[in-house]
Amino acid sequence: MADIQRVVNAGDLLGEVPVWCARTHRLWWVDVLGPRLHSLDPSKGTHRIFAVDGRSLGSIALREAGGLVLAMNDGLYAFDPETPVRRPLVDPEPDMPEHRLNDGRCDRRGRFWVGSMSEKVFEPRGSLYRIDADLSVNRLFGDIIIPNSIAFSPDDRTLYFADTRRYTIWAFDLDIDEGTISNRRVFAETAQRRPGRPDGSCVDGDGFLWNAEYAGGRLVRYAPDGRIDRMVDLPVSHPTCCAFGGDSLDILFVTSASYPLTQEQRSNEPDAGGLFALDVGVRGLPEPLFMG
Repeated sequence: MADIQRVVNAGDLLGEVPVWCARTHRLWWVDVLGPRLHSLDPSKGTHRIFAVDGRSLGSIALREAGGLVLAMNDGLYAFDPETPVRRPLVDPEPDMPEHRLNDGRCDRRGRFWVGSMSEKVFEPRGSLYRIDADLSVNRLFGDIIIPNSIAFSPDDRTLYFADTRRYTIWAFDLDIDEGTISNRRVFAETAQRRPGRPDGSCVDGDGFLWNAEYAGGRLVRYAPDGRIDRMVDLPVSHPTCCAFGGDSLDILFVTSASYPLTQEQRSNEPDAGGLFALDVGVRGLPEPLFMG
């Protein structure tokens, strides 16, 4: 059984997308609905919070030029947390003000893959985009309700993607040189485990996909063939995403949400919205940098 510790009582409405930065030895994550940005230095126990202007902050990436990239309701921004300065880069959907960007992650060629969704209705109005280093925007497909679980296999041959509202994680063949995907197929489904839905994911060094099961109160580790390798129950009902961190990439950090809970449920779940750390006996992979 994994040793689970709550390391930050963050109180996030919708904590998401933890990212380990080897340059600063910090874990970064967001509260989507705050919107706000967190950092944690585990060696010092230092936790900082950065307020961010805007309606929502869906995901982040480390930037090769320094600082971070913020994926917000109105596009991508370069962000220097020490200033803090937020500089617009590109908006994939300038004509859709009711949309926001959600889950996103960089590939190992320095491109940022990010999904969009409607903030108003749970309808399939979102799209998946690839944003290249020159800030060109490439729409890959649409018909998305809530985009999540963007992750890449260690050999760069597979892209994972989930639509949380459809209870499904898909796998795609990835051409990493061209940045294209094909052969969409079902990787895993959680409908039989309702109310659990697939939220954010990460891939470990063995090529297994770890997925946070939103409303399911667990992490699920999937083998590359989609077989369930193990499940880890958590002390919160709404885990949202996971990432390996620490200097040896041997700590699995997990974010969580408190927003969907009633006041009574929150009193019974005091750690909801917190950040957790687990030793699961495997190591992760270094986080790629956005080259734009």
